[in-house]
Amino acid sequence: MTMQLDHEQLHLLLAALAESDIQEFRLEGDDFRLEIRRNLPSPPSTYLSPPPQVATSSDAASVPSSETRVESPSVALTPPPVVPASRADLVEITAPMVGTFYRAPGPEESPFVEVGNRIGVGQTVCILEAMKLMNELESEVSGEVVEILVENGTPVEYGEVLMRVKPV
Repeated sequence: MTMQLDHEQLHLLLAALAESDIQEFRLEGDDFRLEIRRNLPSPPSTYLSPPPQVATSSDAASVPSSETRVESPSVALTPPPVVPASRADLVEITAPMVGTFYRAPGPEESPFVEVGNRIGVGQTVCILEAMKLMNELESEVSGEVVEILVENGTPVEYGEVLMRVKPV
């Protein structure tokens, strides 16, 4: 079954979702994917806790529990991708929007940049696809590409570090 969604239907769907209490919604067709998330709880802050205490059967009743766990079966939290720590001498190129990261203008074409390439201000470094629109991301710095942190075809979040550049 092929699903078609025109602009008016999309507008009506978004209006209906805005009036509902739905927190997450995903709709996929042959040539599109719509994903909406709102009012999701922020991930818990990171903190150091004391090492767990191991109790033997004789003193198990006397060891108080130092862990409180709250679970909600309707909320699935996914941890953010692990990105190596930034270095002060590098400039990070981040995603200005949510979308899909592409390193090249087409599947059979060469990537815009590779690690070790020198880039200039205004040079296209990747494409971010959002709602079937291909948005070329241009560098705001001149320098050498030191790291590319995202795989081709991977979904990215707003503000996610895509690559790092050593300015010249």
